[in-house]
Amino acid sequence: MYPFQNNRISGQRLRWPELTAWRRGTTIMLALAVLSLLAADDTPDGPTPSTSTVVPKPPPAVARLIPVPLPITGNADTNIKRMIDQMIESTKVQGAPRPILILEFRSSGGDGSDASEFERSLSIARYLTSDRLDDVRTVAYLPRSVRGHAVLAVLACEEIIIAPDAELGSAGVNEAHVDEAMRSSYREIAERRQTIRPVVALGMLDKDLAVSRVKVLDEFRYVFEDEAKALKERGEVTQVDAIVAAGDLISITGSDLRLKYGFANHLASDRKELLAALELSSGALEQDPSLGEKWRAIRVDVSGVINAKNVNWILKSTKEQLTRTPDPINFVCVDIDSAGGSLVDSLRLASDLAGLDPAQVRTVAFVETQARGDAALIAWACNQLVMKDDAILGGPGAVNVGSRELPELKKAVRAIAIETQRDWSLPMALVDNNLEVHRHTNSRGDTRYFCEEELAEQADPTQWTKGDAMDIERGLSGANASSAGLARHLASSLAELRQLYQIEGELEGVEPNWAHLAIEQLSSPQIAGTLLFIAWFALIIEVSQPGIGVGGFVSALCFILFFWSNFLNGTAAWLEGLLFVAGVVSLVVEVFVLPGFGIFGFGGACLVVASLVLASQTFIVPRNSYQFEQFANSLMMVAAGLVGAFVSLLTVRKYLPDAPIFKRLMLARPDEGELEERESLADYRHLIGKRGKTITQLTPSGKARFGDDDVDVISDGEVVPRGSHVLVADVRGNRILVQPVDEGART
Repeated sequence: MYPFQNNRISGQRLRWPELTAWRRGTTIMLALAVLSLLAADDTPDGPTPSTSTVVPKPPPAVARLIPVPLPITGNADTNIKRMIDQMIESTKVQGAPRPILILEFRSSGGDGSDASEFERSLSIARYLTSDRLDDVRTVAYLPRSVRGHAVLAVLACEEIIIAPDAELGSAGVNEAHVDEAMRSSYREIAERRQTIRPVVALGMLDKDLAVSRVKVLDEFRYVFEDEAKALKERGEVTQVDAIVAAGDLISITGSDLRLKYGFANHLASDRKELLAALELSSGALEQDPSLGEKWRAIRVDVSGVINAKNVNWILKSTKEQLTRTPDPINFVCVDIDSAGGSLVDSLRLASDLAGLDPAQVRTVAFVETQARGDAALIAWACNQLVMKDDAILGGPGAVNVGSRELPELKKAVRAIAIETQRDWSLPMALVDNNLEVHRHTNSRGDTRYFCEEELAEQADPTQWTKGDAMDIERGLSGANASSAGLARHLASSLAELRQLYQIEGELEGVEPNWAHLAIEQLSSPQIAGTLLFIAWFALIIEVSQPGIGVGGFVSALCFILFFWSNFLNGTAAWLEGLLFVAGVVSLVVEVFVLPGFGIFGFGGACLVVASLVLASQTFIVPRNSYQFEQFANSLMMVAAGLVGAFVSLLTVRKYLPDAPIFKRLMLARPDEGELEERESLADYRHLIGKRGKTITQLTPSGKARFGDDDVDVISDGEVVPRGSHVLVADVRGNRILVQPVDEGART
């Protein structure tokens, strides 16, 4: 330190020789500055090569996060050193700042987390202080307390960032006797880094040592008890603070470590605060769960309607892959092509994906087409998101979120955000389009997206400047999601995704069994439409022929397959089945019990069509743009099947009997008169022009008496009261058409 600096800090007055020397130095520096300015004025006009050349901006610092699971036992030191080696090789960029290596000491807080082995911890500490890491900025991040010999690895880092309520210390908590080898190792590592003073480090290890902080002049020093007494006796100290007495171990909270002793560089309760402390952008931290080896990847497809059965199968299959031995999976690609479905099941899958340990497995969501509605939460819950530039994330989906569901939805989304240490406003707005989210920036240029509630939750809301509102009413495209920081990469196919993550070979999909494949195929719009076409075609043939034959069986089978596949796929429930049965029963009543086309016929037809439409979608009444589009598609599928069946039937009846081969298999068509004569069981043509009297009400069918004969008649669509006089207008087979006449018009 220069004399001037020392005296300025201590607050003492400068002595004259020192002041004179300082003035001379200042005068010389000012003179040199003036000469350099004069030299610059003498340069010729116009840009010179040095001024016109654009100096490239150095690339930003690369940050890598490597978890250190506690306790440090077994092969933990070997794995961590291998991961650091790979990080060093992958971050060598010419001219770039020193890469940042963040060692996150992850402790569950349970029993045994302080039982780290001394030899394994020392191995990591010596590696961190070796010459190989001279070009790497090492940071120890302690979101929770660290005790035991893992403290030794913390001492080996250049910087310490700790949560305010976390503690560091009690390194020798499990040691009955501390030998000189341990003491010399702690002293050596602490002296190399000087992150924590060697005396304090030994006080954390050996409970027989009493440590104090003394103030000598204007400087704080950390000494053992005997040295503190000697300094006090000589009158050289002005203040003595006992840190720990003999018999105890030093353990310091994060707040004291930073504010009282200055050993910690920053305080950070979560990764968002960690990024802010290191002045890194969101998403800058990356973990490598491959432990320096190659990826062992699988693909899980989330397609169609999300329901309990699909989610149960996905969770079960994924768990089997993650726990298999040997070589468990460490990379899961979640390929999403869905408009959502069940909000509860989407949140269940999202929570499970967010709960996977990123140190063991990396989850990457890939959206090539859409992840609408609640399916967007599944994509957001993964470690990283990759989208095609025109794919859609969020916005109107298959199911609307009701106002009663919003509190539980917000609670679940916030829980996932806490688990993954992310902001929750933007993913919440992807499902709830009534939530207004704005872009916010701070003085460092960081960009985050908050609603008013989350902004108020920040440690210092005033540092954020409110910007434009996000337009996410119809969801976010892949390009917009990338700009907002939700999507890590843009890729047009799975092959491009494999190149991004350097995955060798194809992404092996977790294949469902034959039943799942059959359900998925049968519930697709193409197969479902074909089933309806065959069902209508067979039904029309059946009703046009006497008796029950093959057509009725085929029609019933196709309708059963249609409802069964949609029921298992999650779009149909008991309501659709009951509506279809009620419609069929109404049509049977209209045809066989109450002939004609009345309320039962019209109502039954409406019930059948409604059941088929509802079985093809997850909602009843469309309320958003996506649902209106799906409703139109469902109507078109049902109508196309019905119209196609009628057109095909007319074509078959017209041309098939005349075909060279099929005409031998079918009877020749009789003319209309012959057909009516064959179908009639009795000849009522003698009643044409005769008058009679109704003995029941005609609505429009009923009975009338002509002389001594009581026969079934039908009016021309109008209701004829009982006891009215009628006239037989026409006879067509068994159908006797009558019309009412005035009693005064009789002759």
